[in-house]
Amino acid sequence: MGFILRWLFALLLLSATYNPTQFNFVSWAMDGQDRQWSVVALSGLVLLIGYIIYLRATLRSIGPFGMILILALVAAILWVLYDFGLLTLDDRSLNVWIGILALSLVLGVGMGWSHVRRMISGQSDMDDVDE
Repeated sequence: MGFILRWLFALLLLSATYNPTQFNFVSWAMDGQDRQWSVVALSGLVLLIGYIIYLRATLRSIGPFGMILILALVAAILWVLYDFGLLTLDDRSLNVWIGILALSLVLGVGMGWSHVRRMISGQSDMDDVDE
C-alpha cells in the first residue's frame, strides 16, 4: 500500500503540473487573464517543493542509472504492447499521459526503493550524519 500511495502522489504531482487537459498548472499560469500572480507563485513553489522531495529521494535511492533502467523497462513494456497491437501511438494526449505515467513510476519506485531494499537484504539506508 505504501508504494501505491507514493506512486499516486507522484502521478498527482506530475499531472497537476502538466497534462493534455486544460486543468494543469502550466496552462493556468500561462493564461494570465486577470491572474493573481501571488497565487500562481505560491502554487509553483508548492509544486517545486514536491519535485525537490521526490527527485532528491529518487536520486539518493536508485541514482541516475536506476532511473534510466526503470524508464528503459517501461519503454520495453510499451514496445511489447505496441508490437502486439494493444497500444497505438497516434493520439497525442495518450502519449502525454503515457509519459506522465512512466515518469511517475520512476519517482514512485525511487521514493520507495529503500523500503524494498530493506525487505530484501535486511539492511537499512541512512543519511550520513556528522556528529
